[in-house]
Amino acid sequence: MRFIHVADVHLGARPDAGPLYSEERPRELWETFEHVIRTCEKEQTDLLLIAGDLFHRQPLIRELKEADYLFSELTHTKVVLIAGNHDYIGTNSNYRTFQWSENVYPLFGETMQYADFPELDTAVYGLSYHSREIRDPFYDEVKAAGVRGCEILLAHGGDDRHIPFDRRKLEQSGFDYIALGHIHKPAVLKKDRIIYAGALEPTDINDTGEHGYVKGEVNGHEVHTRWVPCASRTYIHLSAEVCRDDTTGSIAKKIGQWICENGTENIYRIELRGKRDPDVLLDTSRMAEEGNILEITDRTSPAYDFEKLYAEHKDSILGKYIGQFRECREDSVEYQALCEGVEALIGSMRK
Repeated sequence: MRFIHVADVHLGARPDAGPLYSEERPRELWETFEHVIRTCEKEQTDLLLIAGDLFHRQPLIRELKEADYLFSELTHTKVVLIAGNHDYIGTNSNYRTFQWSENVYPLFGETMQYADFPELDTAVYGLSYHSREIRDPFYDEVKAAGVRGCEILLAHGGDDRHIPFDRRKLEQSGFDYIALGHIHKPAVLKKDRIIYAGALEPTDINDTGEHGYVKGEVNGHEVHTRWVPCASRTYIHLSAEVCRDDTTGSIAKKIGQWICENGTENIYRIELRGKRDPDVLLDTSRMAEEGNILEITDRTSPAYDFEKLYAEHKDSILGKYIGQFRECREDSVEYQALCEGVEALIGSMRK
């Protein structure tokens, strides 16, 4: 039996995307999901497992129809899904009344239930969120019932507010495979057995690293999996070291080179560090024109010779200010206050 495990697709979200891709990103979430559907059809995958948060919020009827159309085009694959904390089944949720295609098996109950596939000798278990948060550790008490040779659990959660669980109890639950959702970074809790697929596409600037889905194959009680990257873009955080010779123009040029090396299709957060020429004012807005940059943070400090400044101005406000911080470490908050204060005082002296 072959399966694909996805989670946290977040259809309907508008991810952080910067000036170049803000309008495209919502559609790209659908396109990547469509790619997974095409893969299921091409490879005649037996089961598509969706471990919660197919949608970013309460889904609209038109969104459900679009998703169901994609599922209906599958000639072999059965689709099993649960609702997560984002697309939880609220009082007026369209999940409650929507009629899915015959190959779709929603596990939308508040308590554990399962979809039975005797032709695959497989049963898939799961429960759905009916509120934004569930603090009870429901998965800790779940056991495979033994109704089929292969038994799989769809589970969404893993933090204090979203069905916390004891990893050891999951390992002892008797399931051949546990398909996890909610945590956006892919993670293997037990090789080939308990896996977070991670978000299909990154939706937040902190969703760094590659994103994709899990392919699995079950032979008897042997399970083999591999993780498949498929996201169209990646969030990348760069820490850029600035030196005394740098200017806004030279740093902008470096940023352009870094972006070319790491992929012009990706989305960046850049932090500037190091010591700069005190006479240079860094214009981060100009630097941000070099690529699709969400944010540039300037954490540089002016390369002052504080001992020299203190000796030259020890009887002035500037010297007395420096004297208050002479023993502080360069990695301290006090040193940052020293740099900012000296810069402001010198600036006022030049006016």
